Amino acid sequence: MSTDNSTDGDDSGGHCATPDSDGEVAEEIAIISFGRKLDTAEEIKAGIGAGYDTVDIIEYHGDVFAEHWGEYDCFVGLMASGIAMRKTAPLLDDKWDDPAIVVVDEELTWAIPITGGHHGANQVANDLAELGAVPAMTTASEAAGKQGVESKAKALDTHVVNGDSTVATNLAVLNENLGPVARLDGPRAVLVGDDVTVLKRNGDEGVVLGTGTVSGVDADQVRDAWDAALADCGLTLDDVDFVATGTRKEGEEGLYEAAQEADLGVVLFEKATLEEFEGPSPSRSKELIGWPGIAEASAIAGGRDHDLLREKERFDDAVTVAVGR
Repeated sequence: MSTDNSTDGDDSGGHCATPDSDGEVAEEIAIISFGRKLDTAEEIKAGIGAGYDTVDIIEYHGDVFAEHWGEYDCFVGLMASGIAMRKTAPLLDDKWDDPAIVVVDEELTWAIPITGGHHGANQVANDLAELGAVPAMTTASEAAGKQGVESKAKALDTHVVNGDSTVATNLAVLNENLGPVARLDGPRAVLVGDDVTVLKRNGDEGVVLGTGTVSGVDADQVRDAWDAALADCGLTLDDVDFVATGTRKEGEEGLYEAAQEADLGVVLFEKATLEEFEGPSPSRSKELIGWPGIAEASAIAGGRDHDLLREKERFDDAVTVAVGR
């Protein structure tokens, strides 16, 4: 399989339990707050709590981070960033194992990931945006508006096997020369270098929902279209690996909202990749703007066999869906 760009949809707000890049899920959050700020801590818990298994509020004391280190996926420090940095710096060991840390001010103006951006902190900061805080992302790929390999891993429901490789591959993302993610099915042995990131699937493989939409599509329209297409194949959303579409649909809120509600990642394919996997049905998109039909091409590109289980169908004159396998 080849993918060029991907996203887990977190930029639309609201947490879905998608695997982090190391294969874990950011489920357990501790809000560390000074006593005078506990009302704000309760506001944060009420605002994001439904998206996590645990959101605890712990009153700050000098050893609070050390005392609870390893118990939570992410600490939300309701405090100055300098305090959180000084108290957690001696505890940090390895970015693949350390908890994520986000600091937020009492007025909920800024949400700043300071460690573990790709391991839950960016996710939590985005969720805090629902309360009005501005997520201040400093991880290089997000700051540049690009999707790093960790984000690709999330969208594909995979985890990174060799974490040290991501320095080189994310630099390639920034320089726009990473190339597509190549799919290798086994059994086979693969020899890779230090600058090759290996992604391993988290579960059994399912189908791919190739999806094209009109601008401004509603999330309910997208979900209804998916349900109808899958039902025709005797499947449900539980049988879906991920949603595939073209980079032209990046930022389409209705599509991302529907994927988030279904706990699915969204993989974005570049035009060049879609041209390699053009579907059998005629496409008005190709006639009008030179793009191959997004639904079928992305379903074929994303499928493990690069094949269609169901050709495209247009629903509600707004959503086109094809099912890839």
